[in-house]
Amino acid sequence: LKPPLPNPRHISVIVPEGAPHYGGHSLAKSLASHGISVTVINDAAVFAITARVNKVLLPAHSVLANGGLIAPSGCRNVALAAKERSVPVVAVTGLYKLCPLWPHEGQDTLNDLLNPGDLLEYDEARGGGDGGVLSDVEILNPLHDYIVPDLIKLYVTNVGGFQPSFVYRLLGEYYHNDDRENFE
Repeated sequence: LKPPLPNPRHISVIVPEGAPHYGGHSLAKSLASHGISVTVINDAAVFAITARVNKVLLPAHSVLANGGLIAPSGCRNVALAAKERSVPVVAVTGLYKLCPLWPHEGQDTLNDLLNPGDLLEYDEARGGGDGGVLSDVEILNPLHDYIVPDLIKLYVTNVGGFQPSFVYRLLGEYYHNDDRENFE
């Protein structure tokens, strides 16, 4: 998003904060240092603000063989809000993030769980030790979200833009069959 030259066109970027690690704050600081107008919003405000958005850009951890996207936690909510408001979702990735795996067993097998202590202190989760309200609550802190291909309009890579349905063909071009068999 860095403008190569002074651009007469004004763009404004809205960045969710990305709790609990707050990666959105560092992104906003980086964009603002290049003269781009940035607004940081709470993650819970994504659905409300999506009505004012023209395009959603998502980062990619990996792109699966079916065109699905593994992205940082919280991105699925952003993609669902964009679908509800008919806002196109564009995933930005490099071809080295193509993965010949298929999401056969659902999101749980594609994700890593982080320490729930980042979200809630241990004593709070136990309910203060007296069997309080949260004593029977399971707290999950996923690292990534799986986003189905239907929610992605376009993948922008280092060699061009592709629809999610074309990812399987890209895998055929960039992976030898012997390499793909090693993943199964």
